[in-house]
Amino acid sequence: MEETKRESLDQMFAQLEEVTGKMEGEEISLEESFELYSKGMNLLKQCSQAIDEVEKKVLVLDENGETHEF
Repeated sequence: MEETKRESLDQMFAQLEEVTGKMEGEEISLEESFELYSKGMNLLKQCSQAIDEVEKKVLVLDENGETHEF
């Protein structure tokens, strides 16, 4: 199941790259710019949530060899 989330996160990053590439284009209207900005912000929020979920699952090994949640 983690592999699916990783692919999903990778896909979201690819979509973010596409959005920023379009925003950098010279032939973009103001309306399109606002739509892309909104889409990018939503993608960033989703990426942040996905990363937070992964971080919660990461365990840290302390100096005594015991694991603790990150």
